[in-house]
Amino acid sequence: MSTRRNFLLHTALGLAATTVGPLAATAAATAKPAPADLPIGMAGYTFAKFDLAKAIEMMQRVNVTNISVKDIHLPLNSSQEKIDEVLGAFKAAGIHVYAVGVIYMKSEKAVDEAFAYAKKVGVPMIVGVPNPELLDYTEKKIKEYNIRLAIHNHGPEDKLYPGPKNVWDLIRHRDARMGICLDIGHAQRAGEDPAKAIVQYKDRIFDLHIKDVTEGSNKGKATEIGRGVIDFAALINALRKIKYTGISAIEYEKNMTDPLPGIAESAGFFRGVIRTVR
Repeated sequence: MSTRRNFLLHTALGLAATTVGPLAATAAATAKPAPADLPIGMAGYTFAKFDLAKAIEMMQRVNVTNISVKDIHLPLNSSQEKIDEVLGAFKAAGIHVYAVGVIYMKSEKAVDEAFAYAKKVGVPMIVGVPNPELLDYTEKKIKEYNIRLAIHNHGPEDKLYPGPKNVWDLIRHRDARMGICLDIGHAQRAGEDPAKAIVQYKDRIFDLHIKDVTEGSNKGKATEIGRGVIDFAALINALRKIKYTGISAIEYEKNMTDPLPGIAESAGFFRGVIRTVR
């Protein structure tokens, strides 16, 4: 590990140590937010094994205030009463719901449901996976609702969108509101350098799922940010080069039954890189 990487890791661990304390209130008060130019968030799937209240509590512990809500906590068939309840809980906690998803769309009906749901929730963006044969129909819905779609890549095992290039090749000539949710871990595993992908597909990078992986192949496993092979300094440089204005949403998948320590370390490392790389 290089001296520079060691420095970044030590910075991150120092921040993580202040992020998780014995009391949620203490932790939230001591954890420092990332600089305003690159706000961080959470991908709702991180909390798949927890109810809404626990998910909110963990976000408060690490002082992360943006989330893309997964249907685990806000089902697609939710009543307006349920939507208001969930959005109210996030708002009371100081958390901004900036998108919904990931939503899978395997039929025109599923596309209809996804866009109607996003409109009811009141978000400007869906993070989704429409089957490629549905892209013409999905594009019509984007125009109808004026809601952006960020298509998520899912790594080498995914037959639809393994890496961001697979998305780009299908959307590059489509409506400008159809873009990419770049999952940097899955991109690395699919053989694409995330920093280079950010620059190459800059106009269509709408959202980011931030994670780290143990190696850049289908054998790569999820790990805490900073402990894997992704070059986060290069990633931050790329985001600043394209003047990225979206959210960098941490998606922690290593230990989803006890994620808080890993989320805290990951958030601390990522914040450390943001502050250090200029």
